Amino acid sequence: MCELLAMSANVPTDIVFSFTGLVERGGVTGPHVDGWGITFYEGKGSRTFKDAAPSSQSHIAKLIKSYPIKSEVVISHIRQANRGCVALENTHPFSRELWGRYWTYAHNGQLSDYMEKFATKRFQPVGSTDSEMAFCWILEQVVQQFGDIPPVDMQPVFEFIAQLADDVRQLGVFNLIISDGDFLMCFCSNNLSYITRCAPFGKAKLIDTDVVIDFDTETTPNDVVSVIATRPLTNNEDWYIMQPSEWKLFRLGEIIAEGCATKLSPSECQL
Repeated sequence: MCELLAMSANVPTDIVFSFTGLVERGGVTGPHVDGWGITFYEGKGSRTFKDAAPSSQSHIAKLIKSYPIKSEVVISHIRQANRGCVALENTHPFSRELWGRYWTYAHNGQLSDYMEKFATKRFQPVGSTDSEMAFCWILEQVVQQFGDIPPVDMQPVFEFIAQLADDVRQLGVFNLIISDGDFLMCFCSNNLSYITRCAPFGKAKLIDTDVVIDFDTETTPNDVVSVIATRPLTNNEDWYIMQPSEWKLFRLGEIIAEGCATKLSPSECQL
């Protein structure tokens, strides 16, 4: 399956360190060789880089590793294809406009018997993946639930998306990361972890390549940065391993809401 990476921060921050570890899993330390992509938000705008080549061999990925683009919200994905051919249109993250904002989404997993369920009118997939079809379906359900004008309080929207994600999870594996450029939500189907870094900062060492960073020299005491990944990226930090059907909502680096989908019993999901 694929692997996910995302970041929420309270100040514009580069994701070079974490991305350097992720790209190694695209052909060196992992089998995810069927393309990769990354989206950086800058205010209401965003810039996306994609390549259907393995991330470990991609010249575009080398650019991202050497060019510290600073952002408060980032979503990245490396692909191991199971639905849809290896092609740029099937490469995550996917983006759509909703309520005057760019929404970005990436999925790790595989679904079955989804074609009829994901029939949509307003949002249409460009590629042929179950992931993009699920994204279009989720946005369509959001519009049906909340209308064409965004609510003042966005938290109920993401709580609703978490319910939809748990519904989709009944069709297979559905680890999800989604953002409107302000909020960042992750939903765990079976594999997802995160870490929140804040003062006092220390050193971190990547698992997948021999790179160490001292965050104390790269940050200020007021910085808060949360990184979400399919599997922990460092081996000397305490990552939080999420449970099935657990979700977290981040804004400016901090968790502002969290929960567990209602389709699980309390014993199955412990926060």
